[in-house]
Parts: sequence; structure tokens; C-alpha cells
Amino acid sequence: MDSPPSTGDSLTARMIPRHSSLDSFGAMKVVQLVNLASIRVSKAELRQRVMLPKYLRLAIRDCILRKEDSSSASSSSSYVTPEVPLMVFVNPKSGGRQGPLIKERLQNLISEEQVFDLTEVKPNEFIRYGLGCLEVLAAQGDDCAKEIRERIRIVVAGGDGTVGWVLGCLGELNLQNRQPVPPVSIMPLGTGNDLSRSFGWGGSFPFAWKSAIKRTLYRASIAPVSRLDSWNILITMPSGEIEDPPYSLKTTQECTIDQTLEIAGELPPSRNGYEGVFYNYFSIGMDAQVAYGFHHLRNEKPNLANGPIANKIIYSGYGCSQGWFTTHCTNDPGLRGLKNIMTLHIKKLDSSEWEKVPVPKSVRAVVALNLHSYGSGRNPWGNLKQDYLEKRGFVEAQADDGLLEIFGLKQGWHASFVMVELISAKHIAQAAAIRLEIRGGAWKDAFMQMDGEPWKQPMSRDYSTFVDIKRVPHQSLIVKGD
Repeated sequence: MDSPPSTGDSLTARMIPRHSSLDSFGAMKVVQLVNLASIRVSKAELRQRVMLPKYLRLAIRDCILRKEDSSSASSSSSYVTPEVPLMVFVNPKSGGRQGPLIKERLQNLISEEQVFDLTEVKPNEFIRYGLGCLEVLAAQGDDCAKEIRERIRIVVAGGDGTVGWVLGCLGELNLQNRQPVPPVSIMPLGTGNDLSRSFGWGGSFPFAWKSAIKRTLYRASIAPVSRLDSWNILITMPSGEIEDPPYSLKTTQECTIDQTLEIAGELPPSRNGYEGVFYNYFSIGMDAQVAYGFHHLRNEKPNLANGPIANKIIYSGYGCSQGWFTTHCTNDPGLRGLKNIMTLHIKKLDSSEWEKVPVPKSVRAVVALNLHSYGSGRNPWGNLKQDYLEKRGFVEAQADDGLLEIFGLKQGWHASFVMVELISAKHIAQAAAIRLEIRGGAWKDAFMQMDGEPWKQPMSRDYSTFVDIKRVPHQSLIVKGD
């Protein structure tokens, strides 16, 4: 066991950031969240609260279709600005493939133009052309468009990967100096839903989802807002491409390698780069390999993915078949763990110096975790006692503290005990920045994932691949569902 027994703090209580400047707003709203399930909200009341005026709904729709932000829409003093306008993104592949039915219900409740199918309208397209339309109209003196742009909130119906995709696109508004950035609410339709759990939206969507959708939209319009750290990841690899990368991972020309650090392998003479943002976790190793296999099995046989319970059963079975529990034989037994093929450097909070950290022996997966929810609500880092924190030089983990918790998982039995919280994971470090070097020649492919979106990383026989992680300066805004 790597840590003393956990304290009894609840997951939700620990995950709400303590230092949010938005808490004053939340204090005025929190009383409204008590016994929300019993609150009856009519369709008319909901629409009055969240639905945009028709001329703006049509203007936004037309701008997205034309892929331009100019609009000839004209306002009128007779239009009433909704108190909290909502826009909803739906991943039709989530929720046991119930996304299309959920989209239809959402469109019926608010309006067709305020609900977007992510296979048809990407988040970056809405941000560029939809929000751009509101900004252009506001600059032309449309007070209704201006107020809606300032008050608008986003609802994401999907899993962690979908939520992260939307958050990443919204984060671009900070780089473009287009504040305010709309906060995000979550309808949990994925398998793990760890982001949703961490902010009080639950681990799965209710079976009685038709009535739950209305309550969720109402909650999204009244709940307070929290802050969440965002983490930038840069993968520098020898020439080659990642096959079918997740939405949140894009090619980049920024492939500079900090050569002041000790390099264990060989630097690639030519380099390709991929860059992205994650919010909950990044991992490398066996857990990502299992997730990758499950992800492709689900896409090849969508009839198997008929709900979160079936998904978890299939996922567990796939973990056994991939050698998570019974290690597959390799030519070199030393390659079964990450220690002999991976080098880890970190920067501690408020430090500019890199520090080399040993990877524990027999660790087959390394995870950098931002929240205390991983693998469908588990807390592998554990609720650590104060004396243990002081002994290891750790601090109590928070969602907005600028630190990632780095831990390791060994074989499947160790991971199983961690996931049922009989023991904690193998604590490695807390870090404000991370550099991983995976040496060439060890693997043909490495498996990685961020926020539930896995990929297969091609490796070189001769040169190292580098993974650099650092915090994004601007934090994301998440609506708290509890």
C-alpha cells in the first residue's frame, strides 16, 4: 500500500475549486439547487428563460451555413433578452447511440437552431461564425445580441472527450481576446463521465431521460460556475503521422525540444508535432492500450454499444484479453514496464528548474491526473492524510491548483485493487509541468489517451518521442451541477 487510509471527504466536496472568483455569483444561486429533481418547470417557462429571439437564432444558423459572421438581421425594441441563453452540442455517438433521440427532444424543448449535432456543426465553427455573428451585431448597436453574447452558456451532451473538445475550442476565445468565454454544463452520455462526476452532473444520464433533459437545461441556467485548470500537451515525434488522432489533437509546427534536459535516446533529425488540450487526465501504457482497443471495437460493432453498463462489461473483458491481467510474453521482459524505456522530468509549482523523477519498477501505465475522478468515478490518488502529504512534499489536490497528480498502475490486479479503493495507486509526483521521453527501438507503437480519447502513437526504431505538458494560462469555466 502506497499511502495511509483515506479520509471520508466526499468526492464532490473535494472537487469544487476553493478559490474561484465566481463564488459570489454561486452563493446567490446555490439555494435554488436544493431538491432540484422535485422542481417542475414548464416548457414555456424554460423557453422564456433560455431561448433566443427568432431573428438571432436564424441569423446564427445562416452565418454557420454560409461560414461567415456578417448578418443583415435587424433588431427591435420589442425583443426580450433571455435571462440565460443556452446553446447545446450533442454527440450522436454517445449515450448508447441515443444521441439522435436526445437531440430531437432538446430541439423540441428549446429550438431547433439552438441544438447542434457535432457531426454536422463543429464547436470551432459555432465559435467562429455563431458567436462571431452575435459580436458583429453587437458592434452594430444591437443591444439584444450584445446581452446574449455576454450571458450565453453552453451545454454539452456527450462523454469526457466531447466535453474536452468543446472546452478546447472555447479556450481559443482567450487567445483571440474575445471574452467572456461561455461556461459549460454537461449532460453525461459517455462511459466514464469523470468530468461530469467531478462537477456534480452525475456519472450517467437517467433512464427517464426525457424528463431529465428539461431539468438539466434548467440547472444549466441557474447553477454557479467553477474554474478548472486546462493542460496543453505537445507531442514531438520523428517523421510520421498519428492514425485517426482524437479531435482535441492537431498537427503543429512547434516542435522545439528543450535540449538543456538530459536526453536518454537519440534526437530525431526531422520532426512532426501534435498539440492539444486536456482537462482530466493524460495517460500512457496499458490502460490507454485497452481504451484504444475498446474504442475501435465499439466503432466496428456499434450494436454492442447500447448503453454505459454494456460498455463497461465489454471494456472489462477487453482489458483481460489485452494482457492487463496476464502479461503477454515479449522478447525482452524488461519492456513490460515503462521504467526501462521512459524518462520523466517535472517542474514543481513556482519553480523554473526541471527535476528527474524515477519511474517505479513494474509500472505499466503512467497517468497525469487533474481531477479526483478517473475510470468511472474512482479516486486512484486517494484522500491523503496531512502527515503523508508533508512527508512526500505533496499538497492537497484541487481542480484549479496548477498541479497534476502523477501515479502509476502495475498489472491488472494492482489496478483492480486501486479502482475499488482498497489501495492507492503508486504515487510518483505532483507537477506543474511534465516532460516524457519514450526511447526509440522499444515499441513499434505506444498507446496514449487524454480524457477518454485514446490513440496509437507510432514509434521510431532509432529516435525518441517527446511529450511535453504545461498548464494553459487561462482556466476553463464549468457550471456546477450539484
